[in-house]
Amino acid sequence: MAQRRMFSKEITTSDTFVDMPMSSQLLYFHLGMEADDEGFIGNAKMLSRAYGANSDDLSLLKAKGFIIMFENGVSVVKDWNLNNKIRKERMKPTIYRSEKSLLNVDIDGSYFIDNQMATISHPDVNQMSAQDRLGKDRLGKVSKDILSGSDAPDHVPYKEIVDYLNEKTGSKYRSSGSKTKSLIKARTNEGFSLDDFKTVIEKKTKEWSGTDMEKYLRPETLFSTKFEGYLNQKQSANPRQSGYGKQKHQGIVPKFLQGKV
Repeated sequence: MAQRRMFSKEITTSDTFVDMPMSSQLLYFHLGMEADDEGFIGNAKMLSRAYGANSDDLSLLKAKGFIIMFENGVSVVKDWNLNNKIRKERMKPTIYRSEKSLLNVDIDGSYFIDNQMATISHPDVNQMSAQDRLGKDRLGKVSKDILSGSDAPDHVPYKEIVDYLNEKTGSKYRSSGSKTKSLIKARTNEGFSLDDFKTVIEKKTKEWSGTDMEKYLRPETLFSTKFEGYLNQKQSANPRQSGYGKQKHQGIVPKFLQGKV
């Protein structure tokens, strides 16, 4: 089993990460150190107590999308494959094969779940009180609704965002999908606007259309935790639109021939 554990600065220096309380940040590092070679942890609750954290810290990591928790208590570090590159010959396969079978991996290597029922649980009184306290830790009402399973209506423009994606890509994604809604709601809770979603869709459609990356023009990739990076990505100039070729041709014509050819 590989013993070395690493953490990507792309994850640990993100605004979403550093906005969490220090105790939650430290718990993330501890869980990363204790996880198996594929990022799975079978006793996250026990470890959080052992390292002096509380249930709020664990719930916050889940709500912010840094870990994925299953009903049976097994957890996985969502961005494990970004943090760690372990050679196959050194990797010891996880014993949590049934949980792994519920996961997919996106273009960036992050785990995500297609089947949302795998993570749905029935919170008890203690969990509900923890959620109330999490609201004070900058989770906000939207994230608290996600944790509690609240069906209260919100004003997130799911349909407008997905319709715009379908228009730009020629796809037929549904705005009612639970995974799509949870991603959009999470990004909205982080402060991103409808225009931000449209900008990301436009940038990545322009960049990936007609390439091998075109298959990743989908909600689980575009609206993932990499959203902010996509939004701030600089667009490279297109040489075919810059007039570069024409300027080069004119530059080599001798002055005494200009106007005579």
